[in-house]
Amino acid sequence: MNGNFKKEGRYSYFEVGEGTPIVVLHGLMGGLSNFSGVADYFSTRGYKIVIPELPIYTQNILKTNVKAFAKYVKDFITFKGFDRVILLGNSLGGHIALYHSKMYPEKVAGLVITGSSGLYESAMGDSYPKRGDYEYIKKKAEAVFYDPKVATKEIVDEVFSVVNDRMKVIKTLTIAKSAIRHNMAKDLPKMHVKTCIIWGKNDQVTPPEVAEEFHKLMPNSSLYWIDKCGHAAMMEHPDEFNRLLHEWLKEVHL
Repeated sequence: MNGNFKKEGRYSYFEVGEGTPIVVLHGLMGGLSNFSGVADYFSTRGYKIVIPELPIYTQNILKTNVKAFAKYVKDFITFKGFDRVILLGNSLGGHIALYHSKMYPEKVAGLVITGSSGLYESAMGDSYPKRGDYEYIKKKAEAVFYDPKVATKEIVDEVFSVVNDRMKVIKTLTIAKSAIRHNMAKDLPKMHVKTCIIWGKNDQVTPPEVAEEFHKLMPNSSLYWIDKCGHAAMMEHPDEFNRLLHEWLKEVHL
């Protein structure tokens, strides 16, 4: 990822490009590099890509929930001086983007969700591996993708270190409970933000029917599928993901 990693005040974030800001929200297991394909593509096409590091494991336990993360994102957008942004979130990041759009609609010009939690209860409970041997964790990490080879050693190592860190495990479970508590089903029909839903046809974490439900409930949404693709479309099929997203952005004039 070419660009700058910046640390300013309480924020650490990656930023590249100039133009309309796209703020990218990663998930529980999300390194910022998961979005390198998105950053490289859109930063040369009139967009400024900004990926804040979410304080998933660093906040006080009382602030380790979807609502507090949504407020963190709003504060970050204000700190950056952005008027309105396009929010793009994967997995838990999608849920935070949705909740942020519910609370601060004036800040959001458009919303992009992929493999998002927010409707489907076991989205995190099941995908979150319990402590165990490395091989078990490897299998769990591979199940996130259609092609197990996408789960590099680096990704598996990251998951392994999290599940063997007691505090991180407690915080992850706290987040999982919070995700269930902040179910969005009742809110979505009232949310008129332009929404792009890009989903892996073979997502085992948040199955395809979850995407259909989001699409049905959100009045201003478009749904796109990627074949032979699991839970993290922007990592597994970056070119197709970028093509679909770009197509949508042009269509809705963002």
